[in-house]
Amino acid sequence: MTEARWLDDRQMRAWLGYRRMRLLLDLQLARELQAASGLSEPDYDVLSNLSARDDLGMRLSDLAEHMRWSKSRLSHHVTRMQQRGLVERHECADDGRGSLLKLTEQGWQAIRDAAPGHVESVRKHFIDLLTDDELDALDALSHRVVDHLQEMELNH
Repeated sequence: MTEARWLDDRQMRAWLGYRRMRLLLDLQLARELQAASGLSEPDYDVLSNLSARDDLGMRLSDLAEHMRWSKSRLSHHVTRMQQRGLVERHECADDGRGSLLKLTEQGWQAIRDAAPGHVESVRKHFIDLLTDDELDALDALSHRVVDHLQEMELNH
């Protein structure tokens, strides 16, 4: 067994700061999103992913993979969103077991109404607190970590 490579004080401070920031930022953004639009973060994620598509639709399995959710979890969440009139589910023409998710007009309106306030929250609580150099550093380091994790995923 190899010996653990413990974090030094500087590394521990950065790691714990990141973890605390992520927790508090996610909570604040979710709180403001819910208060302003009635949407949860998962609702917003589903709606924003569908709204980014030209046809406002996506296969449930593709969306689950993109969001890193199980198909079952996404299916249950989509059922609740269907009950609220935000999305509709159709059978895939090329796969009888697959589902195609589409934004309803109500879902399209919900994401259009929610997006400006959500972006303002992201700016207020994160982006506007960073200098241009910090923003460039964040861009570089976040892409480096994402690329590393995606490469690991491909190799497993």
